[in-house]
Amino acid sequence: MKSSIRRSRRAAVAVALGSVLALTATACGDDGSGSAGDKGNEGSGKGQITFWDNNGGVRTDIWKEIIADFEKKNPDIKVNYVGIPAASAQSKYDTAIQGGGLPDVGGVGTAMLAEVGVQGALEPLDGRLAKSPLKDKLNLNLVDSSKAAGGGDQLYQIPTSSNNGTLWYRTDLFKKAGLDAPTTWDKFYTAAAKLTDKGKNEFGFTIRGGEGSIAPALDAAYSQSGITSFWNGDTTTVNDPKNVAALEKYVALYKKDTPSADVNNDFTKMVAQWDSGTIGMLSHNLGSYQDHLKALGTQKFRGLPNPTQADGTRVQISNPVDGLSLFKSSKNKAAAWKFIEFALSHEENSKFNESAGQIPANTDAAGDAWIQKAEPTKLAAAALNGEGTKIVQLPYYLPDWNTISKADNEPNFQKVLLGKMSAKDFLDLLADQLNKAQADWKKNH
Repeated sequence: MKSSIRRSRRAAVAVALGSVLALTATACGDDGSGSAGDKGNEGSGKGQITFWDNNGGVRTDIWKEIIADFEKKNPDIKVNYVGIPAASAQSKYDTAIQGGGLPDVGGVGTAMLAEVGVQGALEPLDGRLAKSPLKDKLNLNLVDSSKAAGGGDQLYQIPTSSNNGTLWYRTDLFKKAGLDAPTTWDKFYTAAAKLTDKGKNEFGFTIRGGEGSIAPALDAAYSQSGITSFWNGDTTTVNDPKNVAALEKYVALYKKDTPSADVNNDFTKMVAQWDSGTIGMLSHNLGSYQDHLKALGTQKFRGLPNPTQADGTRVQISNPVDGLSLFKSSKNKAAAWKFIEFALSHEENSKFNESAGQIPANTDAAGDAWIQKAEPTKLAAAALNGEGTKIVQLPYYLPDWNTISKADNEPNFQKVLLGKMSAKDFLDLLADQLNKAQADWKKNH
């Protein structure tokens, strides 16, 4: 069943590519409805543009504020805002690509960038960025992640922000137990064991076993193993013996130093459990910071970048990067690009990320006062920008990535936690699927 799903996805991509070629050859690009084959044009740089927010509702207020700022400075451009819930953004883009009605500019995260880009819908942005004031103002790690997610050849997304893996820990419990901050993996495992007292329902750590479990598991594996590339040629390193050993050590925490309920917990349940109980550590991103503040105040917890190796070496997987894309079918690319440049300017990008609680892509914003006050964000930004940080780029560009990392292997990771599958068998199966997906992508790329 799963293999047939992947074959269907590959077939859909192949059909989309064929449709793109046909449309490119025939579309006049002047019918007023943007679809993937429309070439669009630069336009006058004035008039109206349409912006799709791919996290509508959650980010609506801050985007409307940015749009108001933009229109005040550019009174000859009107931005039509369309908010789309994150859960339906991918399907909304897919429908518009095939049927028309694409926006001029839209939010496209790296997790969906490949599937939108492979259908020919996005404008390459390397040339525009090279001539832009933003050229030397964007976080290079985020730009690299954006380019890698699009296939590695061209830039189809200007990054706006990123989350970062964060280890939240209870400072009050650590102080009581006489423990050092869990800055290294050795200190992490020591704390997980010492803070666990099952008789009192106290645990050192909560592990993510439900939806969204694969990325944190891979982050723990690569961070401990020190392997810095997802691929060795066209063969994935995910099942390298060092990664297998690291994952074995990590999953051994389950039920020993974590609650048994963790096997089914997604991030919402995991965060709520940590905020309301006596669990020492939680691995999640910056997005839960406000939840922790409301539940615990400012004195009982801290958020650090995920642990390093004993010598301070930091290896982490690439986190999804939010960003803005320019659609090829736009009839007013000049105005749409002005909006992207404005949204990524120091002041506006800082404003957006303060609201979102994320790391700004504009490096000038990294020194702003709100980041200095929000220690987890400040430390995460420093880690992401650190010269010694090695980023393992996950293959978001693979059309099968979401299916492989979610539908296929989240249930298998639960089997690993429950002792029904070994870490080696889990990673070997994952590697086999990834190698086949990479070969398929290479064949059609």
